[in-house]
Amino acid sequence: MTSTLQFRHADKAVSGRPILQLVGLRKTFESFVAVETIDLDVREGEFFTIVGPSGSGKTTVLRMLAGMERPTSGDIVLRGERVNDLPPNRRPTCLVFQSLALFPHKTVGDNIAFPLKMRGEGKATRRARALELMRMVRLPESYLDKNVMKCSGGERQRVALARAFAYDPEILLFDEPLSAIDYKLRKTLEKELKDIHKDTGKTFIYITHSLEEAMVMSDRIGVMRAGRLVQVGTPEEIYNRPKDKFVSEFMGEVNVIGVRRRPDGGHEGVDLPGTFTLSVDAPAGDAFVVVRPEVVRFLDKPEDADNHLSGIVYNEYSLGSRMQYQVRVGDKVVIVEQSRRNAWTGGLDQPVLIGWDARDAIVVEA
Repeated sequence: MTSTLQFRHADKAVSGRPILQLVGLRKTFESFVAVETIDLDVREGEFFTIVGPSGSGKTTVLRMLAGMERPTSGDIVLRGERVNDLPPNRRPTCLVFQSLALFPHKTVGDNIAFPLKMRGEGKATRRARALELMRMVRLPESYLDKNVMKCSGGERQRVALARAFAYDPEILLFDEPLSAIDYKLRKTLEKELKDIHKDTGKTFIYITHSLEEAMVMSDRIGVMRAGRLVQVGTPEEIYNRPKDKFVSEFMGEVNVIGVRRRPDGGHEGVDLPGTFTLSVDAPAGDAFVVVRPEVVRFLDKPEDADNHLSGIVYNEYSLGSRMQYQVRVGDKVVIVEQSRRNAWTGGLDQPVLIGWDARDAIVVEA
């Protein structure tokens, strides 16, 4: 059956003005600074994800956007209008909680149609709309009269999402909605959520501590640390051009090598032996070279790469289509990832030569 859902699609070519602007946004709780002076523009129809470790301030930002916390200073501007003082029920936003906040005594249909009931819509209209939204989130129509607590965890996630769309908000806010779901189902819901975003044209602002979720779903990612937004960019920009050591390590397993510039202009390792050829010049003081495991390879001879290290294969791990190896170089472990086609066949505890090319390394500050 084909859904007849209608949503207001974003027309990003109409105006260069973002739908949402955070201007000098700051939040303190007594002497504790939870969010420190954030400036951010979110584009209409964008899937924007904020990632960061626990305590970084990302949920506090979301609560301010939803109207559940008032900024200590700075402004939240929606379509050019300051909304700092608007209560949650007067903002064109809807927050999908981590706990889902469903009504346990109600049916799936009644949970989804609750916003419509509050607006005074008739029973027939509510039922028809609930069925449309159920189709959108891939819930069987037979679930309409099913008690929501008899649904699985993944099904309840879909109910909460459908109820959020029943409000027809301009911006949907998500507070780690997939964190309690098992891995296989989470991967399915990530793709479905991205499909729904594309189909509806709504603006999504999503909070997660999971790099994987952010990379799969987002148009852009903001990385938070200690209340500050330290980098904003596309998944490719964040992954390939991290601004500092924290961002590079947060975005996944990496090899981080401390380097210093020598008097002759070359660079030597601080925590690994040898000299290194870099594609860009490192700062005069100490810096870090980030080398992702997938660009490190096993070598037959030193000349096969711009940079090389000698080590011992300590351990190996199967990652499905890839293999990961720990290579001990002195007291440090260097991670190497290879496709199964190029897997190391020499066995553990064997001496190896590994290396990478200068263009594949990223120079970052501390």
